[in-house]
Amino acid sequence: MPPYALQVVAKGGERVTASAGLGLVAGPLTPVCSTLDTLLVAGGQGIEAAAADPVLVDWVRERARKARRVASVCTGAFLLAASGVLDGRRAATHWSLCDELARRFPRVRVEPDPIFVHDGPVWTSAGVTAGIDLALALVEEDLGRAVALAVARYLVVFLKRPGGQAQFSAALSLQAAEDEFGALHDWINAHLADDISLPLLARQAGMSERSFSRRYAEATGLTPGRAVERLRVEAARRLLSESRLPVKRISQRCGFGSEETMRRSFLRLLAVTPQDYRARFSS
Repeated sequence: MPPYALQVVAKGGERVTASAGLGLVAGPLTPVCSTLDTLLVAGGQGIEAAAADPVLVDWVRERARKARRVASVCTGAFLLAASGVLDGRRAATHWSLCDELARRFPRVRVEPDPIFVHDGPVWTSAGVTAGIDLALALVEEDLGRAVALAVARYLVVFLKRPGGQAQFSAALSLQAAEDEFGALHDWINAHLADDISLPLLARQAGMSERSFSRRYAEATGLTPGRAVERLRVEAARRLLSESRLPVKRISQRCGFGSEETMRRSFLRLLAVTPQDYRARFSS
């Protein structure tokens, strides 16, 4: 017997058309007294209307009370928040809407970085593809790691990522400053093993230290030192997953100087040690 029996429901039990035009056959909202193991709320363009619909909000609130666990994908967190399910809990949503979720629902402890968050019986994920990571984590919780990895292989999912994995790479997070500091980022990536100091970065950018620090923070939201750390972690991640170089050699090549320094950076930015990262993600 299959371990899961899936049911797609919608208000009114009507056919649902996704934003990409795909039609989904949905049943009516199930009675609040019926048996339910996992309630999974999807996000999408209709989430604003859903979170403002008292019928849906009440249904989610009552169903969540009886479910073993509750989860949301992407902006589905807004419907969970509107129903009160996320009150006092840690939660994730798409990075571009974290501030909005925190503003509208101050009782929710929004975490902008993780791809998914597990707080008690409630799980929330970041953007759409992070929902795959969340689903694999649910399978692992229910059926064990071996089954979850087998599902990932069957689906040709390249990585089974832990929830603490950052939503986007350092290179992507710094793209907003490419017009002004793109050449500097290229230079940093070519000199990661060197001692990259603030005076050296300022000279490379052709600015005074004070002006450089201010303008860089305005453009990226990071101090130059934190940006260098992120780029070093990004480079180390690639080497850990794509090479068999010893961790000590990788820490030196990426400019950390020691394994312990790299370990602290990985824990701070990715919530995982370099060794665990390699164990999970190496090809």
